[in-house]
Amino acid sequence: MAANQSDVGFRSSLGRVRGLGSARTGAEHWVSYRLLSAAYVPLLLWFIIAVVGLTGADHATVTAWIAKPLNAVLLLLLIGVTFHHAAYGMQEIYEDYIHGKLAKTAVIGLTRGACLVLAVASAFSVLKIAFAG
Repeated sequence: MAANQSDVGFRSSLGRVRGLGSARTGAEHWVSYRLLSAAYVPLLLWFIIAVVGLTGADHATVTAWIAKPLNAVLLLLLIGVTFHHAAYGMQEIYEDYIHGKLAKTAVIGLTRGACLVLAVASAFSVLKIAFAG
């Protein structure tokens, strides 16, 4: 019988020796992704309504709208949530369909890097408009 009772169960002898098994982060990842999605819905609805309201507006009107503090903060939140959500979603796809560990790690890293660069550039644009006027 095994010395540690917690090792007995569904894991194979080889799995117990190698220490393979649950990293206990799957539920945390799932919950954080769902909370992120829940935050994304009202921000996206606000943005769609705002853009529809700005239809046909000139450049000065749109930049004045972005320069309002509430709109700038909500845009920054939307940018952060959008790119974080995109990186999370793509990671899920990569984990399901890319089987090589090095390739999977590289693609996830590149996607996260691209999302970070795009989020920073977008946030910079909003902040530049918000503090310029």
